[in-house]
Parts: sequence; structure tokens; C-alpha cells
Amino acid sequence: MTKQGKISASMMCANPFYLRETLNILEQEHVEYLHQDIMDGKFVPNLGMGLDNIKALRECTNIPFDFHLMVLDPDNIIPLLGLRQNDIVSIHYESTFQVQRTLENARKYGAKVFLAINPATSLYNLEEVVHYIDGINLLTVNPGFAGQKIVQSCFKKAEKLQQFLKEHDRENIEIEVDGNITFENAEKLKKFGANIFVAGTSSIFEKNGVHADTIKQFRNIIL
Repeated sequence: MTKQGKISASMMCANPFYLRETLNILEQEHVEYLHQDIMDGKFVPNLGMGLDNIKALRECTNIPFDFHLMVLDPDNIIPLLGLRQNDIVSIHYESTFQVQRTLENARKYGAKVFLAINPATSLYNLEEVVHYIDGINLLTVNPGFAGQKIVQSCFKKAEKLQQFLKEHDRENIEIEVDGNITFENAEKLKKFGANIFVAGTSSIFEKNGVHADTIKQFRNIIL
């Protein structure tokens, strides 16, 4: 079964001076998600958008949010996100001692629950939780900063992930890819089952916002 390609626009890459124009274009082009990077300066050495800023952004758009939690003890953050039914929340395997329990806690809020795995995280860690999740967020860079180059081994890892899911009868769950998702890299990863593409400065974002033509070009690649 072919999964529909979707765009998750990385709001970490949005220029705040052009935010209203950016949101207008993202809505006009029917971008499926707004990707929200939540960072605590501990799990990754950076800080992301504050929860108050994210709450304010909710009031400006109806586009569902795609939360990527790069935090220790995500159970403390999940209740504060204001999760909605069409949202996604990605939880890192290494961020909690009880990952299965955290995944189930997140599911109570009605959003889709993804497991995020770093470039060096073994796919074997998925084996015991693959039936508790709606999708996988395959990190193709080490998380925390925009503008990195893709970890080349992630192409082979994406291929292994596709086979792993097939062997566990989960080949139809969603696969999100996040990190240096250029037009070329998106096309390669699509062949391995990726269907949600985090689009940042490598694809749709420029210094003055986004442009409809660029989004159209990117969408043509991931369809």
C-alpha cells in the first residue's frame, strides 16, 4: 500500500518577522503539519520554542501540530502541550526509562504517538514497542540544531526499517524523516517507505519565509 506523502513544516526554521505571511502560504498550500521542536537543553544542547509561544501559534492556524520532544522525562511535558486529535507527538527512545509506559500515557490525549530514533539508535529497540505506536520518526541527523548535513548511514537504516516493519506486520504505519530533508534526500527516503517529511531550510524555508512554488515542487517529489 502506497502511503500519501505529507509535509511537516519546521517552525524552528521560520523567520518570526514573516510569520503571518508564512502561515498564510502554508495554509494555502495545504501543508499537513507544523513541526514543533521542544528542547530542554539537556537531552539536546539547545532550547526550542516555549510552550507559551506554541499556545499563541495555535490561535493563528488550524494546521495540526507535529511535536518532536527532545526532552528528558517527557511525561512531564506531554500534559502541557494541549495535544489534539490530529496532532503527532514523537518521543525519543532514550528520553525515558519506561518508554512503553510513556507512549501509552501520550496516547491518552488522542494524538498520534510516534517513537523517535536517533541515527545511532538500534532498530532492535523498536521490537518490544512497535505495536504501541502509530509511526516512527527516523532522525537523519543528530537532533538539536537546524542546518546539519544528513548522516549517510541513515539511507541504509531507512531500508532496514522498511524491512523490519514488514517482518512485524507494521509496514503500513507512518514513517517520518527529520533532518536535512532536501529534495534529493526526500526522493531517496520515499523509496524506503517515508511518508512524512520535515521540511526546513534544506527545502522550503528561506530567510524571508516560504514560497508557494517551492512547496509545490517539494510536494511533487514526495507524492
